[in-house]
Amino acid sequence: MAVLNPYLNFRGTAREALTFYQAILGGELTTSSYAEMGGLEQMGVKESEAEWLMHGMLVVSDSINLMGADVPTAHGDSIENGHISLSGSADDEAFLRDAFAKLADGGELHVPLEKAPWGDYFGQTADKFGVKWLVNIAGAPSS
Repeated sequence: MAVLNPYLNFRGTAREALTFYQAILGGELTTSSYAEMGGLEQMGVKESEAEWLMHGMLVVSDSINLMGADVPTAHGDSIENGHISLSGSADDEAFLRDAFAKLADGGELHVPLEKAPWGDYFGQTADKFGVKWLVNIAGAPSS
C-alpha cells in the first residue's frame, strides 16, 4: 500500500508550525534537526541553520500524516513558508523507483534518488506541471 503525505516547506519556522498544528489536530510529533542528522555541508546547510528541522512528521491518525521541514537558504529564494510538496512512501521499492523516474521525466530533477544521510534512499523532483515530489525508500538495499 502506498501513502501520500502533504509536505510543508518553511524557512526556520517548521518546528513552530508543526507544534502549532499538533496543538490543533493532536497526534504524535517527531522531529529531526539538520544537526542531528549530520552532513550539514553535503546538504548545503549553514551553521546558523543547523537546528532547523530537516524533517518533522505529525501522525494524527492512520490516514493523516502531515510532514514538514525547513529549506536551507542555500536552496534558493523561491521557497515560501507553507509551500507544499507531496511525499510518497511505500513498501514496494520497485514501484517507488518507477514512479520517481516517471515523475521526473519531462520535469526537473532536484535530488537524485540515492542513499541519504539518514540511511534510506531519497530523491526529489518536480514533475512537468511543477509539483514537487519527495520519495523516500526506507531500508532500501545499497546499490
